Amino acid sequence: MSERKTMTAGMDNTDKEQLQLERLQTTLNRACRNVPFHSNRLSTNNLSGITAIEDLAALPFMDRSHLATHYPYGLFAVPLRDIVRIHTAPGTGVNPSISGYTKTDLVIWQKLVAKSYTAAGVTDADIILIHLPPGLANWARDYKDGGEAIGAGVIPNSPLSVAKTLMVVRDYKVTTLVTTPAFARHFMDYLFGKAYNPNALNLKHIILVGEPVDGKTISELRDRLYVDVWLNYGLSEIPGPAIAHECRYHEGLHINDDHILPEIINPSTGRPAPSGETGELVLTTLSARAFPLIRFRTGDMARIISAPCPCGSDFTRIQWMAERADNYMIISGIKISEPQIKESLKKTLGMSSLDCTMKRVCQAGTEVLMICIVMDDHLFSDEIKGLEQLVSRAEDNLSEQCGIKVKIRLVQQQRGQEQE
Repeated sequence: MSERKTMTAGMDNTDKEQLQLERLQTTLNRACRNVPFHSNRLSTNNLSGITAIEDLAALPFMDRSHLATHYPYGLFAVPLRDIVRIHTAPGTGVNPSISGYTKTDLVIWQKLVAKSYTAAGVTDADIILIHLPPGLANWARDYKDGGEAIGAGVIPNSPLSVAKTLMVVRDYKVTTLVTTPAFARHFMDYLFGKAYNPNALNLKHIILVGEPVDGKTISELRDRLYVDVWLNYGLSEIPGPAIAHECRYHEGLHINDDHILPEIINPSTGRPAPSGETGELVLTTLSARAFPLIRFRTGDMARIISAPCPCGSDFTRIQWMAERADNYMIISGIKISEPQIKESLKKTLGMSSLDCTMKRVCQAGTEVLMICIVMDDHLFSDEIKGLEQLVSRAEDNLSEQCGIKVKIRLVQQQRGQEQE
């Protein structure tokens, strides 16, 4: 591959669009040649009509239901002998979503994660601690590989208690913490609860992943811990954690659009959203060999920032919104389908219908899915022990299925109000 096709820095818009178009056409051809799902949806006319990036809008969408339907390897575009890593993520049904990497895919992703570190000011003189929940273990490996690529010292994923985390940060002279917003807040509160002076630490950078973060949280982390706070955007299905990252100006996230092409659509109509308006983020892979995704609906809400960034980068910038375009919840960076949870609960509890509410709560820096189920005659039992075992089994099944901790509470509904 020529040097022109490995970099976009310094390109004018015409060169960049030409590179994107070449990679898009290559991706479409590879997908249609090797994946029946894509060849059945994209006719020869569809492919021949892609003569500009804007033509992508004429192609059909993909969503998470397609990943579940073609479980496990139905969307792989290369033979299994070329796959060197396989990732799983919660799907929309019983089956998880499966994605894979070739050696080349891993090299590309390592470079993207390394770029996100460099943008955050992390260098080979830094020591990185990765603290992510089990559901983001795949991302933890990517952040480890990216940190090693820039020559930094890396402490691989260490989901320790907050007390042990503080000990590691202090004793190992950690300068960079990669974690979720929930744990970052917990770490900060623990530090001040113990009257520990943050100036005694070497910590300089906190990189937050998994979900959008409000300005208040960022300000508190920055002002109380005396660190720079950076946000990375990722998606398990693409797959990877550093699809987009902040630069030093913190004015939106730069998408690596030489490898992943973004669109913003109206989630109700599926049509392109007007420039600058908020809509659903749709992503198309441009260089993924093992697992190409074409117009994948992420469910994440965002808007494209059209003004040039002060840093001079020509990568597309987005503002990532907290609201969603689908019925998923984000728990510790993991997307959870509420209808899927209800179906699984009904099966485990042996119920034909279910009245429940779901919310996320934070316990000791870990986000937990709390499910409150309204008691009915089916759940009443002469033996409390039997009911406890049933609830415990449902919690274990959901925790294993989703990759997050699940707690279930049974409540009675009286006079229109839920009572424990």
